[in-house]
Amino acid sequence: MFASYHKYILNFKRPSGTSRGVMTEKETWFIVLEQDGKKGIGECGILRGLSIDDRPDYEEKLQWTCSNIHLGKDQLWEALIEFPSIQFGVEIAFQSLVSETPFLLFPSDFTNGAKSIPINGLVWMGEESFMKQQIEEKLADGYRCIKLKIGAIDFDKELQLLRFIREYFTPEQVEIRVDANGAFDSNEALGKLNQLAGFVLHSVEQPIQKNNTDSMAELCKTTPFPIALDEELIGIFTREEKEKLLTKIKPQYIILKPSFVGGFRGTQEWISLAEKHNVGWWITSALESNIGLNAIAQWTFLQHNLMPQGLGTGALYTNNFDCPLQVSEGQLWYCDKVNWQFEFDAFDGKIQTI
Repeated sequence: MFASYHKYILNFKRPSGTSRGVMTEKETWFIVLEQDGKKGIGECGILRGLSIDDRPDYEEKLQWTCSNIHLGKDQLWEALIEFPSIQFGVEIAFQSLVSETPFLLFPSDFTNGAKSIPINGLVWMGEESFMKQQIEEKLADGYRCIKLKIGAIDFDKELQLLRFIREYFTPEQVEIRVDANGAFDSNEALGKLNQLAGFVLHSVEQPIQKNNTDSMAELCKTTPFPIALDEELIGIFTREEKEKLLTKIKPQYIILKPSFVGGFRGTQEWISLAEKHNVGWWITSALESNIGLNAIAQWTFLQHNLMPQGLGTGALYTNNFDCPLQVSEGQLWYCDKVNWQFEFDAFDGKIQTI
């Protein structure tokens, strides 16, 4: 078996804002396996400034992984415990290598086009007019679950945007999720949640910064509507640490990004603990290319979670890879009549169609 790794820069169609700043590009890495004339590909979806494995030795660890690919998927997963995005990339690459085609990883009623996955429509931070425009577009496109990034513009303006949605759509017609990305001050968080509650929201993601477990536990206890942990899960490696976090904070939901929590194996561990402690969960992408998004979507379908998932990110980039994933009326479909097209160094810079 031969393994190689390759860097790829994804360019956003338009600058995308969060409370941590505005992104214009996204770095990602691919691991490519070759054996007996077959090829497999996996994506290491690192997000600089947020991923726990955003470290100076990241590329060195990729090189080590490729040099030690003979260890196999399971042994490498253990060795890469502090590099969850590489764990994810290795998992996908091995699955891709043994699959019928490199991208048909988990055959199901999703991949044969019989069923879809409900997803939320993502509204990025920005000027009030820009956010309103995105909301109108998502609603016109048929989304019944909208997720708004909040915490970067004036809070009163964000409340106005929520009021705008509720003027036209009841909670039964459109579910609203908000993601604060840790933007609220601990002393002000409950007051802001009480104001947000007036719009009958589904949940708020990560209202305060991670690693304030006492404050987060109190907030989850007193909140007027559900809190979902997101960044809080990053860097929690062992099953014991995961269970300790859940039992202390007692969140209503957790949000799972396979690239951040150790691939599908790490995600499954979180799911089993969440269900043990009656914590809800859903899965979302970490802004991977369509290589990683495709793997996450196929695996997510097999988990039989009927809530809207966070998988509508395939159209964010100008230089993503054409693939069968298609969004229609707030649902993610796999249209197998659409061919895969991708281009990177491992294939001599040529476009490969699968």
